[in-house]
Amino acid sequence: MFSRILIANRGEIALRIIRACHELGIEAVVVYSEADKNAPYLQLADEAICIGPASPAASYLNIPRIISAAEIADVEAIHPGYGFLAENINFARICQDCGITFIGPPVEAMQLLGDKVQARKLAHKTKVRIVPGSEGIIKKESEALKLANKIGYPVIIKAVAGGGGRGMRIVHNDVSFRSAFNAAGAEAEAAFGNPSLYLEKFIVDPRHIEVQVMADMAGNTLHFYERDCTIQRRHQKMIEESPSPALDEHTREKLCESALRIIKEAKYVNAATVEFLLDKDKKFYFIEVNTRIQVEHPVTEMVTGHDLIKLQLKIAAGQKIKFSQRNIKHTGVAIECRINAEDPANNFAPSPGTITRYIPPGGPGVRVDTHVHQGLTVCPNYDSMIAKLIVHQRTRTEAIATMKRALREFVIEPIKTTIPACLDILSHNLFVKGEIDTGFVERHL
Repeated sequence: MFSRILIANRGEIALRIIRACHELGIEAVVVYSEADKNAPYLQLADEAICIGPASPAASYLNIPRIISAAEIADVEAIHPGYGFLAENINFARICQDCGITFIGPPVEAMQLLGDKVQARKLAHKTKVRIVPGSEGIIKKESEALKLANKIGYPVIIKAVAGGGGRGMRIVHNDVSFRSAFNAAGAEAEAAFGNPSLYLEKFIVDPRHIEVQVMADMAGNTLHFYERDCTIQRRHQKMIEESPSPALDEHTREKLCESALRIIKEAKYVNAATVEFLLDKDKKFYFIEVNTRIQVEHPVTEMVTGHDLIKLQLKIAAGQKIKFSQRNIKHTGVAIECRINAEDPANNFAPSPGTITRYIPPGGPGVRVDTHVHQGLTVCPNYDSMIAKLIVHQRTRTEAIATMKRALREFVIEPIKTTIPACLDILSHNLFVKGEIDTGFVERHL
């Protein structure tokens, strides 16, 4: 096992990793920007190193500064968390070249699955259904337009290196195709430094379901069941739950087996999430693999009882997974609400500022993952998510009731948050009945 690692992230996930490290007897070094210099979680780390000003480009995305911090702190490994450099192939390769373990997949697997076109080809090779679309990158607008007409509208234009809804456009006709194609390419270039695009048939009113997978260096590859991430706004997840109310046991088994085939074929190691769309006929289609731990990993932890961050650390240190698939039991229902510093009444506009009143919820079956405290200033430089509220109960009805109660208890003032929006969703009769799709929020909120 490692004796000392560096955490190349901030906020909630940095604190989560610090705690996992200390429970495993690992010293945790955390980096921070000048904007985060007063964050209390820094005091829980064994060492904290400032790596630059508030701008992510000058701090949390600055590879030379993070590597320098790792060398100064004399760490054996780096955990990237999620976001920032977590799926940056160049960063993983530099860690490898510097003799520092990257707590994530091998560079080759990251490269293969991080390219969505190659990932589609891999899924097709393993006989996992993919959404009809282009066989590779489409460079010319005229070529893309021709394919759009062939597969039929609506279509979705996607960035090869995309994520978080960036570099993505849904198009319904020839008239809007040209501007959408150019806008997606420009956005992809700005966000990922790669303007390459591909095309897929847009599945109307689907559910978004993902499978959590862990794999060790000995080839042991296990799934930890699925999470339903259908409640989204502009391709950003808002509420996640497990199990998915849309799956029967047969479909669930086929879905999880499909995820395992893709991960095994890629010779993957560590945590991965294999994402699918589920159409109204209960057919599922592979869309991508996220080569990192997910924001919503606590949902899986609650229903399976396995600590995924600790598993990541053990696997990266070369340890084998000490249990088999039959030892992973799914118990009860878990729901997670992402609490963002945004104003739902003002088109979800960012709501930075200083929190003067903070009262987290509690009680049986309630978990809050956050770095927030009274007096914290929410900085506009970073992602707006400030907390994750997770509940776990025996049934979905009980989980919804507990989540609604916990949301009403949760006080974060005076900034605006997405708590009211989450309450509205959980109270909607269609959500309660499980009759939702990825367009639910835009139509009903």
